[in-house]
Amino acid sequence: MMSKKSDSWLQLIHVVANVEAEMGKVLQEQHGLGLSEYRALQILSISPDCELRMQELATHLRLNQSSVSRMVERLERGGFTVRDLCPDDKRGVYTVLTDKGRSRLESAQPDYEAALNAALKEHGCEELLSARFIKAG
Repeated sequence: MMSKKSDSWLQLIHVVANVEAEMGKVLQEQHGLGLSEYRALQILSISPDCELRMQELATHLRLNQSSVSRMVERLERGGFTVRDLCPDDKRGVYTVLTDKGRSRLESAQPDYEAALNAALKEHGCEELLSARFIKAG
């Protein structure tokens, strides 16, 4: 028999998976971006000089190096990012946000926020999140 905490954790994971699936569907259908790709553009847009080492991007996204490499290849094919070698370490590779990438992020952001709000409302998470952030803030 599962404990109450374990049961609650399983429910939370299920809700998060549903919310993310719904946001991912909207981003893919309306902007041609996967959820991880959107988040990569978001992270790059707030990073110094709009660039990060591949390894840092992997850490931010909680993805392994191989997954991030494939994702960055897709972003490069779309013209949303470019790779740049680290000047002081030729083995270090940076991913750099392009103007086209920033533009795609800006056009997708309202739909991302709308999908997030709708999914949170549908799954009854609005009150939970607002109560959590009010206490934390």
